[in-house]
Amino acid sequence: MQALESVKAQVQAALDVAIGALPPGELRDAMGYACVGGKRLRAFVVMESARLHGVADAAALPVAAAVEALHAYSLVHDDLPAMDDDDLRRGQPTVHVKWSEATAILAGDALQALAFDLLADPAVGDDTARIRLIRAFAAAVGGAGMVWGQALDIAAETSSEPLDLAAITRLQGGKTGALIEFAAMAGPLIAGDDPAALSAYARALGLAFQIADDILDVTGDETATGKRVGKDDAAGKATFVSLLGLDGARARARALTGEAIDALSPYGENAGNLRELARFVIERDT
Repeated sequence: MQALESVKAQVQAALDVAIGALPPGELRDAMGYACVGGKRLRAFVVMESARLHGVADAAALPVAAAVEALHAYSLVHDDLPAMDDDDLRRGQPTVHVKWSEATAILAGDALQALAFDLLADPAVGDDTARIRLIRAFAAAVGGAGMVWGQALDIAAETSSEPLDLAAITRLQGGKTGALIEFAAMAGPLIAGDDPAALSAYARALGLAFQIADDILDVTGDETATGKRVGKDDAAGKATFVSLLGLDGARARARALTGEAIDALSPYGENAGNLRELARFVIERDT
């Protein structure tokens, strides 16, 4: 997707500037390292949701960078030995492997703080718009959103009761879906418009994205994905694939893609990029 590649470059440049302004040293290096690469789907959703609501790119870009900084923090912490204990991310050693666990924890903490700083950028909008964004962001990534989903994931690893489909859907709606939903709502939140349609789009997209990840963990190639594959099955984790089977998981992802596309109907042809993204999510190999 050409539009996605353009957003990748813009967001990387914005993150480089923000992190480059910090005091030099290992912490700054680790933060910058954690923010290199990635699909930037969340940033792309921010920019497209803003465009659909008449918000200028200059106002949306700090929000897109904030979302990616927060996402990078979540990956750095998720890779830690106390969490998923991964040694490979985006084709490179994870932060705690390249430096240390302490540096990885601090880099994640600093990236989270940076995300909120970026949201407070006056370029985003007036005080009211920025407060709306910051409150929605905090809800999406905290104890009722992403971190809550991560906590459910960890708890499931030691539970004697295997997760059913409803429980996995709830878990992933927090761990993966909440930040994607915020990204979709960013444009209308800045503009003071109704985010309902884009919120529905993102809920379906987020689940489709996670199902695609579960499929790639079974069928993917480590070189292409840039991370270890087969870990969920080896750990005996319940996933959409383990519960639905490969064919069932693929069918569910396709159905969710259809739901996401249908949710964009109020925007007509203007939402073409987001429709293309929904299809890309389940067709990707990374």
